[in-house]
Amino acid sequence: MARPITLFTGQWADLPFETICEKVAEWGYDGLEIACWGDHFEVDKALEDDAYVRGRRDILEKHGLQSFAISNHLVGQCVADAIIDERHKGTIPARLWGDGNPEGVRQRCAEEMKHTAHAAKQFGVNTVVGFTGSPIWHLFYFFPPLSMEIIEAGYREVADRWKPILDVFQQEGVRFALEAHPTEIAYDIYTAEKTLAALDNHPAFGFNFDPSHFIHQQFDPVAFIDRFPDRIYHAHIKDVKLNLNGVNSILSSHLDFGDHRRGWDFVSPGRGDVDFDGIIRALNRAGYDGPLSIEWEDSGMNREHGAAEAIEFVRAVDFLPSDFSPMAQLGKDAE
Repeated sequence: MARPITLFTGQWADLPFETICEKVAEWGYDGLEIACWGDHFEVDKALEDDAYVRGRRDILEKHGLQSFAISNHLVGQCVADAIIDERHKGTIPARLWGDGNPEGVRQRCAEEMKHTAHAAKQFGVNTVVGFTGSPIWHLFYFFPPLSMEIIEAGYREVADRWKPILDVFQQEGVRFALEAHPTEIAYDIYTAEKTLAALDNHPAFGFNFDPSHFIHQQFDPVAFIDRFPDRIYHAHIKDVKLNLNGVNSILSSHLDFGDHRRGWDFVSPGRGDVDFDGIIRALNRAGYDGPLSIEWEDSGMNREHGAAEAIEFVRAVDFLPSDFSPMAQLGKDAE
């Protein structure tokens, strides 16, 4: 096995932390990417009480598990979103929602992301995975017509909101890994380039590589790794299946996940259209030796069956890079 295999707990937040640790250990995972929601990792408690952090570590150690990253997608989303509404209220703590005034929510969530950097260091991990939100995602179709200055202003706003957060990450020796994703400021290769430029290539900023968000956009996930080899700070293993049949589209038709009419949907790793062999080879080229974190989402499969199946798939597909040239061995005598 070339890299540790972890499970992202974001889709398991309905289970107590101890329970998911028990299950993950039984399935044979090496550890967890711990979500900062549910009771899995609470940033405010981590900063208020050293015993809380020790308690999380004790539970991991009890089950023989490690953690290489914590994730705070839901709070990060609120930092730069143009539209703050009931969707966000349902995903962040009441103390961050407050009275719901959009700018107040953004400011409180920005401070919480700084606190997340402090908590990550205290917990002993050097990577926080998450989202940034976007002031301009709702403008992706360019109609009604808009000027490019509006788009450029959106990138400047993200820089203004996120650079102070990233400075705290850098001070703590912690990296922020944006999961490039529709609805974020970076969702493909070109927007990732623009984001890095807007942030002046901030050293604390990189990417959580997740191929499932690229296939339905119809570009090659391997190209993303090859374009940003030194900015791949974390990697998700997540699969997606296209179902473009001449009736539906990549825009999903406002159909919920799990609806068979959708043009694409997330599926258990190995059951979709992601070329994981190509991805492992690209990660090897990039020198990535961090965890492969399974983000399990499949609306048509029992999740415990899927999580157990997924780790066996990843074990089989992962491998170390070659350390010799097969052709160079031809004609050599065995010693």
